[in-house]
Amino acid sequence: MLLESGLPHPGIAAELKGRGDYVTATDRRSESAILEVLAREAPGIAVLAEERGGVRASTMWAVDPLDGTTNFTRGFPSVGVSVALLENGRPVVGVVIAPFLKVEFIASRGAGAFMNSERLPQHRALEPANAIVATGFPFRNKGFLPRYLAMFQGALARFEDLRRAGAAALDLAWTGSGTFDGFFELGLNTWDVAAGAALVLEVGGRVTDWSGGESWIDTGDILAAAPAVHEVLLELAAQPTQR
Repeated sequence: MLLESGLPHPGIAAELKGRGDYVTATDRRSESAILEVLAREAPGIAVLAEERGGVRASTMWAVDPLDGTTNFTRGFPSVGVSVALLENGRPVVGVVIAPFLKVEFIASRGAGAFMNSERLPQHRALEPANAIVATGFPFRNKGFLPRYLAMFQGALARFEDLRRAGAAALDLAWTGSGTFDGFFELGLNTWDVAAGAALVLEVGGRVTDWSGGESWIDTGDILAAAPAVHEVLLELAAQPTQR
């Protein structure tokens, strides 16, 4: 459906839901298509979706029909579709598709993770100083800036480089595939992180909140990385914030 809609030229009509938070007709059509499939193929399972909402349940789907909407409205192809199945607050299945980049990621707990049908290897051992780490800026909630900027400064000093592509689901999927070695962000939503986190976990990575706990699926404060990189991210997250 997204490929049929096509990647628009900048200036497409978009509705502003909140500061820096857009929704387009394509978001809604994509979500309707996903919900139709889930209702037919997996009836009776709760769904939490970005546009239509839903309910949280011990077993539920988390659906982001178009992650990177700002990118989409500007014709930048870093755009993803993210669907995850969660059980007891943990992702057990995750699918992230980048339709305009022709990439599909799939993970199922205990059954491996795949990119375009090729099995992804376990996270390689690497020195954190050589790591490329992805992030997302807290552009919607500037109240996160002091905490985020302290982390950003430390990460830029400790890692080789940082990347910011503007679609958290894809950042996490690329962390699972080894394109990136880690990812950190604050204040995301369950549908942003669930599927990508499933990929990271399935290849031996670690996923926690910024305190090393398990609240990331609800708070969206997430650190996801290869083990050695994750240790550094936790250390950086514990540093005092800038004032």
